[in-house]
Amino acid sequence: MRASILALDVGGTRIGVARADAELKFANPLATLLNDATFPEQLAALIAEHNVQTVVVGLPRGLQGQETAQTQICRAFAENLSQVLEIPVELQDEAATSVKAEAELTQRGKPYEKADIDALAATYILEDYLARPDN
Repeated sequence: MRASILALDVGGTRIGVARADAELKFANPLATLLNDATFPEQLAALIAEHNVQTVVVGLPRGLQGQETAQTQICRAFAENLSQVLEIPVELQDEAATSVKAEAELTQRGKPYEKADIDALAATYILEDYLARPDN
């Protein structure tokens, strides 16, 4: 099985998840998981199922690029993941990904839920990560 990369859009209630093949580098929404006690087990299952080699955590910032309370929450979340996972955990700026996701879903003209926004935002995070020159 080919290796994959997962991206996470971390929110207080839900975590959007996107996946990309590590070679093809084409990101797709995968799932939206609850940010609760079941998350580590669900993430471990996705990592095993998709042969994940890297997890990318979206890093939110304020409108002027400054650190916010949510930035610190996501940094701590990523640090905790790096302590329990045996694969690299990286951070990726997630500037306006949720706004962009909601705009795209609205433009499609079909009903959607907040979970759809979260998964699509994770896709944008992963696309930005894959577009970095070092990847």
